Amino acid sequence: MLYWLLYEKLFPYFSPLRVFQYATFRTAFASLTALLLCIALGPFLIAKLREFQIGQHIREEGPKSHQKKAGTPTMGGVLIIISIVIPTLLWTNLTNVYVWIALTGLIGFGAIGFYDDVTKMKRMQNLGLTARQKLLLQFLVAMGIGIWLLVLHAKGAYSTSMNVPFFKWLKPDLLIDSLLRNPWTYPFGFVFFFGFLFLVLVGSSNAVNLTDGLDGLAIGLMIISSGAMTILSYVSGHREFSQYLGILRLPGAQELAVFCGAMTGACIGFLWYNAHPAEIFMGDVGSLSLGGGLGVVAVLIKQEILLLFIGGVFVIEALSVLLQVASFKLRGKRIFKMAPLHHHFEQCGWQESKIIARFWIVGLVMALFALTTLKLR
Repeated sequence: MLYWLLYEKLFPYFSPLRVFQYATFRTAFASLTALLLCIALGPFLIAKLREFQIGQHIREEGPKSHQKKAGTPTMGGVLIIISIVIPTLLWTNLTNVYVWIALTGLIGFGAIGFYDDVTKMKRMQNLGLTARQKLLLQFLVAMGIGIWLLVLHAKGAYSTSMNVPFFKWLKPDLLIDSLLRNPWTYPFGFVFFFGFLFLVLVGSSNAVNLTDGLDGLAIGLMIISSGAMTILSYVSGHREFSQYLGILRLPGAQELAVFCGAMTGACIGFLWYNAHPAEIFMGDVGSLSLGGGLGVVAVLIKQEILLLFIGGVFVIEALSVLLQVASFKLRGKRIFKMAPLHHHFEQCGWQESKIIARFWIVGLVMALFALTTLKLR
């Protein structure tokens, strides 16, 4: 909106407005706008959530130290989504289709989380949608995004080729790209495409959701992950940088950097209120939307593999739950004292603030490692 007004309409009459054509400038302003908006709206939303008695219900089998958090306002993800969407609409080029796909992923997964949170409020317990219901809704959102991407693929505006860390010229899914274009191999190509898309989007969304168990843990890791994704989006859309680094270029991906910058700023603003001891929780509406938005950007810029490192702690947390469930069903024994992994360390006697800080450190190291792989190819 501001890009259209200040650059496309007013720039011919006032040359200093040329600065608004640069994605780096607009990314910085989107981040600051999101940060200030989130901090400004935070007290109002917290007061309204308290007024309507929308508080967190704590599961009985969880750590006993968490019982004192019962009643803390939740569904703060609404604040995060607002603080991302408004700056994105203000500072991006709204003719860019990738921006709308990213916003669709953010809002679509956020809507599922909102429905889940409302269900919990109605039942007055920490049980919302069943796993099957949640996966079905997530599948529908992923399916819609997948169809959109296939339409762009047919127009030559999207490629299924994948950037592989360390190996510059390795493109394992060029075969799938050819299968999608070949009518004789129609079923296999589409099944693989949608299966992989579902795995990335739903996996990313649920991994962030599982990590959201301590004050500031998930949102702090999201600051790191979205910051790294901002850099990746920018270099993926830059002709010289993408060619120098040997990564697949997506023309227009620099607008996704503006979106990711807004996500980073909104997460920083939310941490202002979510830091230990938290004044508000993001709820499923926040964790599912942030994870979904992160996954959509990774799919668009073809960095699905690198997402495993950028969101390394999210992946570890999700794997700890899968291993715990599989071990208990197959052997009748638990691997961890409690899953996800952050609860295991709580049971080992670690203080909550120490777990959060150390997980942040691990997340930062893994994100930095992911960025170094751009040159180690």
